Amino acid sequence: MARLPGTEGSGEIADRIRARRGGALRPLDHMLLHSPQLADGWNSLLGAIRQRIALPADIRELVVMRIAVLNRAPYEWAAHEGPAREAGMGDAELAALREEKPALGDVRRARVIAYTDAMTRDVHVPDELFDALRADFGDAELVELTATVAAYNMVSRFLVALDVRASDGTNAPSGGGS
Repeated sequence: MARLPGTEGSGEIADRIRARRGGALRPLDHMLLHSPQLADGWNSLLGAIRQRIALPADIRELVVMRIAVLNRAPYEWAAHEGPAREAGMGDAELAALREEKPALGDVRRARVIAYTDAMTRDVHVPDELFDALRADFGDAELVELTATVAAYNMVSRFLVALDVRASDGTNAPSGGGS
């Protein structure tokens, strides 16, 4: 059970969140709505990352799933497994993300995982790794990749700290994405 009760989720801000999510609030939203202004900013930021940037969905979901593993955030994994599969990730790739050193067989994805791991575990990113990513991404995409890693670290840490779970008490929320 979550450390705080969820909120009702009424008002203009809750309606904006519902609109982005296709009509329903998720347990994460019910927790965030304790602070409506925070929930509004969160919705705007995550809405941009999920729906308005150029970073490909498969890269975004690769990042999210890896962060869920690194930060031991099962709710986040469950929330994003569907979107990850929709973005083209299969059983083998999802299983690999759970390994200490994921073997993905793709140099670009391996660099994204290394970047995600460095940002999540160490905060500092080695120059060599950042420079290697320049072969795969332009400046705008590097900013978007970095913001995605940072934002989903925020999401996972919020979920884990407050022990946010699905309405039935499990880590399997309905719907997908943050």
